[in-house]
Amino acid sequence: MADPIRVLHFADVHIGMENYGKTDPNSGLSSRVVDFLRRMDEMIDYARENEVDLTIFAGDAFKTRSPNPTYQREFAWRIRDLAELAPVVLLVGNHDLPPNMLKASSIEIYNTLAVPNVFVAHDYDVWRISTRRGDVIVGTAPYPIRARLMQHIETSGHTIRDIDHALEETLTDLLVKLADDADKEAGSDDIPRILTAHFTVRGAKFGSERSVMLGRDVQVGLNLLADNRWDYVALGHIHKHQNLTHDRTDAPPVVYSGSLERIDFGEESDTKGFCWVELERGNAQWDYVRVAARPMVTLRVDCRTETRPTHKVVDMIRKHNLQDAIVRLVVELTPESDASLHDTPIREVLKKSGVFHVAAIKRDIQRPERSRIATNPEGMTHEELLEQYFISREVEPERRAVLLEAARAIIKAETDI
Repeated sequence: MADPIRVLHFADVHIGMENYGKTDPNSGLSSRVVDFLRRMDEMIDYARENEVDLTIFAGDAFKTRSPNPTYQREFAWRIRDLAELAPVVLLVGNHDLPPNMLKASSIEIYNTLAVPNVFVAHDYDVWRISTRRGDVIVGTAPYPIRARLMQHIETSGHTIRDIDHALEETLTDLLVKLADDADKEAGSDDIPRILTAHFTVRGAKFGSERSVMLGRDVQVGLNLLADNRWDYVALGHIHKHQNLTHDRTDAPPVVYSGSLERIDFGEESDTKGFCWVELERGNAQWDYVRVAARPMVTLRVDCRTETRPTHKVVDMIRKHNLQDAIVRLVVELTPESDASLHDTPIREVLKKSGVFHVAAIKRDIQRPERSRIATNPEGMTHEELLEQYFISREVEPERRAVLLEAARAIIKAETDI
């Protein structure tokens, strides 16, 4: 019996994210870009040591659709390293798409140069790829472009909801055809099969990546992917690692590998890494391999009743291991205790603690609550208006904080569209 085929599955590297960074003196790059590149290097070392047979990159190479040449070079070096080990499939994600459909995607250059062992998947297609341990059938489903899908849809006189439903039906037809084509390509051969896709599966849990998503997503139902004609479904687009069929024995693993590095504090508690799959027809054994992503730590301290708030904050900082971490400090204060809080000694103790970057020292000052919404709300933000509404309805502070946090995510998602 042949050995299982060893597959590396990763996604969403977003080279170019510079949040909380500074210039790295050795490379001239943002120190945060260096973090993302180092995570790729960790992954490549693992693939080399474990004799990878096939690499599946499930989309989103860069932060922007038009990355600068330096970022393209850094990514290309690492794809070259992977291609020297085994075939590499690069799926086109939404961040890889060009701003104009007549232009090239940010990863199309690998096709243009016919880079050996690299396959750029920009269409819904089925590939038969030879590896050292046998052939693999790979179905590719790049990010669904609304404009392209709508070419086959009659939009006149239809509502947005009707059009969204028609788009989902069109995408469903494409995915069903992919599974049918995989059957035809395999014929009577017992060849393992992977579907790789870059989109949102309905019911998946998001991290904080709505802040870097572009456009409105066409969503896909899980049952469409939980098809036993596939042995493993390698997903990209959502940064939070998850297996959507973890509790099912009647379906293949449908897995978001998640991203390799944290983008912001919305991903503070998320693990980061990639998937390692041992693939056979009808059986995919896989592991999630963590990488040493940059820690992000939020410290909260209540100084509302403190006469010496700076001392309390400094003492609290010294109790935590903050080496190489990106740190956000939130201090609860009253107007009186706020006057006694001094940033300079706090920043000094953070520096001595080995902090990589101080993201913020936020003063959360407790103000007297009013029973009504302000009479002149024109100058207030949506969030401030909502908070005043909750106060007027006498919503408990703890409950109010939870509701406001959820509202921030919704407001941010809407303003990013």
